[in-house]
Amino acid sequence: MAANIIYGAGIADETELKLCGDVSGAKRAVELGISEWFNSIEFAKAGGRAIAVDPDADVVAEMRRRADAAEVTVQCLQADLADLGDIASTSCDVVVAAQSILDVHDLGRLLRQVHRVLKPSTPFVISMPHPFLAVEPTRPYGTAGRTIGQWFTALERSNFRVDHVKELGVGPTQPIPTTLVLRAQKEGS
Repeated sequence: MAANIIYGAGIADETELKLCGDVSGAKRAVELGISEWFNSIEFAKAGGRAIAVDPDADVVAEMRRRADAAEVTVQCLQADLADLGDIASTSCDVVVAAQSILDVHDLGRLLRQVHRVLKPSTPFVISMPHPFLAVEPTRPYGTAGRTIGQWFTALERSNFRVDHVKELGVGPTQPIPTTLVLRAQKEGS
């Protein structure tokens, strides 16, 4: 069963985008940085073995409270997002970072850790505010965060292959995408 993962406010969710795949049957699903949508709970409701990683003790405590209220089990790890040492190598079926890794300083280290914990050919799904949203006459593209090209390069250098790019949030009153969603498959072992 697919989990109803939310990637951003007011945009298509996992039921429409279908980027994570089926997590039922106790597949291990990691929420990297607990989002405001508490996606680990959705992984657990769908039959996955949910793991939530976040450096903020208060956010981790709130995840535990919500998981208890939803009567599901979520393994919560309070740790730096690039410190996944408590998760065994090649043990996870999907990792999702919904609006949570945009400002990570050492992106290469984080991507290497995600690559280490994922099984071969499994997805890492990342959502973020679209880099074009920050563009203004006084703030050219690429001066207020990573560009799409920089995301692709970082993922490629960490042995991921981007196979889906979703630019979401365009509508009658919004001519620029609000959200960028990338799905990258782990290559190699």
